[in-house]
Amino acid sequence: MRCYIAALIRGNTMRGRLIATLAVFSFLLTFAMSGGAAQAQSVEHFTQNVALKSGESSELGEIWYAINCKSMLKETPQVEIMDGPPGVTAVINPAKVLPRASGCARPIDGGKLVIAAKDVQEYSHTRMVLRINYKTLSGDRSRSSNINITLFPTN
Repeated sequence: MRCYIAALIRGNTMRGRLIATLAVFSFLLTFAMSGGAAQAQSVEHFTQNVALKSGESSELGEIWYAINCKSMLKETPQVEIMDGPPGVTAVINPAKVLPRASGCARPIDGGKLVIAAKDVQEYSHTRMVLRINYKTLSGDRSRSSNINITLFPTN
């Protein structure tokens, strides 16, 4: 399409310029309607669904804080359960992680978030709210994450 627009502009005709202008306007309107660059987010908000039986654990994901593919962490992040079912624990184990979302090619210091269910007595489905606290070179940071968790007793 770009070559077509360039050819129309070089044709130096009024009709060519009008078509090129309309094409560019159409592209810009489509870009603006899709949100364009204004949709940039520094924190990804999502909800995960997890099902655990009594005694099981699940690794939910990698935790990291980086700028230009360099870890800004002073220590392994900590997780705090703000709300959730009894008998469920959460921990961040230190690990080298690869922040693919930032386009990094080498692993950096970070951790892996793991939740575990202990001694589940009856079936339940609830939302768990976690807060992850980071100690970074530029100060303390935190973010929260919601997890829909379904617990099953072992029979």
